[in-house]
Amino acid sequence: MAKQDVEEVIGETVLVVKGGQGGNEGEREMEKEGSHRHHHPYAFHVSGPRNVSSPNWRDLISSSWKDGNYRRTVIACFIQAVYLLELDRQENRTEANALAPKWWIPFKYKLSQTLIDERDGSIYGAILEWDRSAALADFILMRPSGAPRAVLALRGTLLKSSTMRRDVEDDLRFLAWESLKGSVRFNGAFEALKSVADRYGSSNVFVAGHSLGAGFALQVGKALAKQGIFVETHLFNPPSVSLAMSFRNIGEKAGFVWKRFKSMLPSSNETQASSDDGANTCSVGLKKWVPHLYVNNSDYICCYYTDPAGAEGNHADKENAGPPNGHVPAAKLFVLSKGKQKFLEAHGLEQWWSDDLELQLALNNSKLISKQLKSLYSLPAPQPTQGKP
Repeated sequence: MAKQDVEEVIGETVLVVKGGQGGNEGEREMEKEGSHRHHHPYAFHVSGPRNVSSPNWRDLISSSWKDGNYRRTVIACFIQAVYLLELDRQENRTEANALAPKWWIPFKYKLSQTLIDERDGSIYGAILEWDRSAALADFILMRPSGAPRAVLALRGTLLKSSTMRRDVEDDLRFLAWESLKGSVRFNGAFEALKSVADRYGSSNVFVAGHSLGAGFALQVGKALAKQGIFVETHLFNPPSVSLAMSFRNIGEKAGFVWKRFKSMLPSSNETQASSDDGANTCSVGLKKWVPHLYVNNSDYICCYYTDPAGAEGNHADKENAGPPNGHVPAAKLFVLSKGKQKFLEAHGLEQWWSDDLELQLALNNSKLISKQLKSLYSLPAPQPTQGKP
């Protein structure tokens, strides 16, 4: 009987056969390859969602995409696919054993474009489009209501030798400046998103990201919103910590003290009138672009989005306690609270397609969201794009 040595490789058990009996070696090698493909920890059937159905003809009557849980689950799977596109590239997987396609094929989507950082060759994003041919094969005659025509998905930091340098470089960029506009990847994501929005219409396009990718998705979506192009945006564990924010908070506290002092002084009617005019400004961009944020209270990278407006905001700037100008929320904030969790679990993408997920929806009670979207509070009239249905 052949001896076997068992070793652990990236969380999976691989059988290494020594010795062997003639013709059985080939069979063992085939079984080993099959085990790699079918039991890899990132395989869709191993770590993917358990109770989510593939589109079928019933979606023509009642679309699954109108259900918020289904939408969140599928979009999170698309982002996972981008992580795996890069891992497939690094580990030289072929089309036959690639892991990534299994994360979009069940939902009748196909890969139409990959976003590649030419500096290191890494894949940091992808555009997935509705696969009409695959849908017709299952008698789905048209795209279900609410399903996007195309989705731009952006991955976060991948701590592998091939990608670590550029990923961490952008992490530090955000930490220092709270902005990613100087990154090569920002320009690539912006051009890709604008292109599909122009082609299919902004109402038929989503952008989504996780961690660092959520930071890119937020800033790219906001940049398009400034042009009057409003794309539905989904942000999982978006970064909320930066040195720039810390310095600004210090300045705001000093400003609050100054405002308190000024409030004790007599004010003129002209100043009051000017303030009233500003309050009546129409927040066109804010009404049309409402990003969805998914945060975990135990994740120190994104948890500051759950901080409500501080005491100074509630006292001196009462409009911050509710939606800007009293109209619509700046964002939809979905908060997950599971008590004390380890960081990797709280920051992980897998939690967002979990079966036992319980989210609390909060509308615009975050001071940080208001800061992020401040530049959208007053915009010119929108310029809707027309695209193919």
